[in-house]
Amino acid sequence: MMQRNGGGVGAGGQPWVLRRVRLTWLSFMLFFILVFFPLIAHYYLTTIDEAGGPEKRIFGPRPGGELCEAKHVQDLCRIRESVSEELLQLEAKRQELNGEIARLNLRIEACKRSIDSAKQDLLQLKNVISQTEHSYKELMAQNQPKLSLPVRLLPDKDDPVLPPPRSFRACRLRSCFDYARCPLTSGFPVYVYDSALYLWGDSLDPLVKQAFTASVKSSIYVTDNPSIACLYVVLVGELQESPSAPLPPPSELEKQLKALPYWRSDGHNHILVHLSRNSMTQNFLYNVSTARAAVAQSTFLEQQYREGFDLVVSPLVHALSEPNFLEVPPQVPVKRKYLFTFQGEKLESLRSSLQEGPPQSFEEEMEGDPPADYDDRIIGTLKAVQDSHLDQVLVEFTCKNPRPSLPTEWSLCGEREERLEVLKASTFTLVILPGNGQLVASAGCGMRLFEALEVGAIPVVLGDHAKLPYHQLIRWSEATIMVPKPRISELHFLLRSLSDNDLLAMRRQGRFLWETYFSTSENILNTILASVRTAIQVPAAPIREEPAHEIPHKAGKMAGTDANLADNGDLDLGPVETEPPYASPRFLRNFTYTSADTYHAWNRAPGPFHLFPHTPLDPVLPSEAKFLGSGTGFRPIGGGTGGSGKEFQASLGGNVPREQFTVVMLTYEREEVLMNSLERLNGLPYLNKVVVVWNSPKPPSDDLLWPDIGLPIVVVHTEKNSLNNRFLPWDTVETEAILSIDDDAHLRHDEIMFGFRVWREARDRIVGFPGRFHAWDVNHQSWLYNSNYSCELSMVLTGAAFFHKYYAYLYSYVMPQAIRDMVDEYINCEDIAMNFLVSHITRKPPIKVTSRWTFRCPGCPQALSHDDSHFHERHKCINFFVKVYGYMPLLYTQFRVDSVLFKTRLPHDKTKCFKFI
Repeated sequence: MMQRNGGGVGAGGQPWVLRRVRLTWLSFMLFFILVFFPLIAHYYLTTIDEAGGPEKRIFGPRPGGELCEAKHVQDLCRIRESVSEELLQLEAKRQELNGEIARLNLRIEACKRSIDSAKQDLLQLKNVISQTEHSYKELMAQNQPKLSLPVRLLPDKDDPVLPPPRSFRACRLRSCFDYARCPLTSGFPVYVYDSALYLWGDSLDPLVKQAFTASVKSSIYVTDNPSIACLYVVLVGELQESPSAPLPPPSELEKQLKALPYWRSDGHNHILVHLSRNSMTQNFLYNVSTARAAVAQSTFLEQQYREGFDLVVSPLVHALSEPNFLEVPPQVPVKRKYLFTFQGEKLESLRSSLQEGPPQSFEEEMEGDPPADYDDRIIGTLKAVQDSHLDQVLVEFTCKNPRPSLPTEWSLCGEREERLEVLKASTFTLVILPGNGQLVASAGCGMRLFEALEVGAIPVVLGDHAKLPYHQLIRWSEATIMVPKPRISELHFLLRSLSDNDLLAMRRQGRFLWETYFSTSENILNTILASVRTAIQVPAAPIREEPAHEIPHKAGKMAGTDANLADNGDLDLGPVETEPPYASPRFLRNFTYTSADTYHAWNRAPGPFHLFPHTPLDPVLPSEAKFLGSGTGFRPIGGGTGGSGKEFQASLGGNVPREQFTVVMLTYEREEVLMNSLERLNGLPYLNKVVVVWNSPKPPSDDLLWPDIGLPIVVVHTEKNSLNNRFLPWDTVETEAILSIDDDAHLRHDEIMFGFRVWREARDRIVGFPGRFHAWDVNHQSWLYNSNYSCELSMVLTGAAFFHKYYAYLYSYVMPQAIRDMVDEYINCEDIAMNFLVSHITRKPPIKVTSRWTFRCPGCPQALSHDDSHFHERHKCINFFVKVYGYMPLLYTQFRVDSVLFKTRLPHDKTKCFKFI
């Protein structure tokens, strides 16, 4: 056991050392293998790859991305390459933008310097323009001073003492009228006494008083301030006697007149009005001293009447009832059943005329004592004409129911309705003046004259000593035939020799006088006031214009120009926006008309245009200057620049070289069509402004953007949907020329300019593009409206036509209301009504320009004219208008105005002119 242990120790001690050596060696070897062997292998492999070349590399990087053989590795590689390229591109762009920014900064600095320089130049130009405009205005003021409505001058409260005339019977305006109370610019204020406050007011005819009061309220001259009045009006008749209100004696009436608060001791600037409703009216004022007060009544004795001071007026037949124009007989046919008629009774002449034996000749009668009158000879001659049966005549010298009359005056027969039926069948009617030469005017003759004019029987006045109503101002020879009584034997020959055209002209003139001066109490009062105002040369008040209630709207982008409309080739239409909108001059002829055209203005029925419209009854229009005098200038055509192509195109020409026009466009809930039409007006020369008549009760859309055409666009709100709104005289229209155009009308600029040039040479006509005509339907005995293509026309549609603003006043304020009512009823025919009006006034047809027959834009929504009932309504309108006017005023024409080579493009040095087809 000892040995085993000893031997184990001895023997076992050596191996333990060996074991530690082995462990150390083993650890070293493991460390060498794990650390140095990979390094040596890496070095060895690297050495081999470098020695073998790039193509024999095993572990090094390979060209072409050979290591990216795996799919996900290939994707990553592509992403890396794409990102690298984008980064390179962004860097290049950044460098490029930096360079551009630098260049722009340099340009900004240069622009700032240019702007500063341009501002300086602009300031200098503004100063030059301002100086030029100032010089231009000075030159215009020297050569053509601008006139405006004059300042109103009113009279002083204290009247100067007038020197008394030699006799009140010899009163004239110069001696008995105080002109100081009526300055030219006073506006002619009139004060009307309230007759109910005075004693004679209880005896006034109630109908006369009521009609007179209603007329006073409608007068534009009446004022409530007596201290500024130019004229004082006193209603003194017609008086009616009743048990409760006996007629005042002449002395009492004279005393009451002198007690008037503004009588001023002699009654100067007063006019006493006596309106008669009966054929026999007592002359209450004959024994009354009216001093310096003028008298206006129907009956005058020679000793009472003061020529040029007193006024003969028409009887008041229609006191309250308005005359029914539809019941007035037509003016055609010219020849009626009877050549002439007379119904009346005069007892003192009848006895001698019924004696047997032929009447003495005028020579035989004149050999003896001059007869008091020629009534016996008149009766015998008229009975002989009736018995000859050469013409159908009606003469009656006895009446079943004669009306009361003055001595030596022929009394009226029967009731008014019976007399009118006879007159409706009479071509002429005789008005035999009283046999008493001292009776210069009588209500009975005035009644006969009134009834004859009312129904279109031409009055034949036998006698030359009487004064017809308003004889100082009305040329009665144009509406009546005035024959001295000694020519009674030649009367039949004279009446048969008149042509139909002359008869129709006289009948139309008589109808005009009746409608204007005699038909209503309002017309009679206005005529009395106009007579005095005209005699003292005070201009009439301007007629009212329709106030335009504008609808606010937003202007959008600058309007473009339709290539189809602007393609005018080498045609220079005229300047565009070379000057601001220029209004037509106003108030240029007020005093000229009053002082120079007085007599003619009162005497023209629809005829020569520059005479008819300006009756003293009508207020003076504010825009009548060039309308009346456009053809009196001495400038050559073309404004003095000649007629060659370029100069003619660039210059407006004519006798009024500086003029613009206004477009009036009617629309109803077609916003897109309207905007397109407004855009087409962009760049149109000589356009003053555009007035859009918004006929819809709904306002335009809030988001609607209106085109900016460089000129004002005024949107006018109307009270109701009416086609008559197209012709209202809007106060915003400041030019005489109006281009009435529909919102779907499609006209080129050159066509519009050509129409404007033609209108300037015919300012009293309608000048337009689409023509129409009327025709007589033999089968139905009525008029028809026709829109077929034809070689003649009688109407030009106002959906694309020029007319003068004056016609807007006449259409809205003068034309019979029945016509406007029918336009509203049918929502149609306003264009026909305007053509009727202009032809009725001028007796001329319209003028058609170019060969256009239609003007609707392609693709526009359907208009009212596409309705099946449209033409049927227009047939009815024409026949209704003919009934209102009493005849067919439309006139045919085969005249059309075209421009030579209208659509042919010529060089500027070639001639362009007009031709008339």
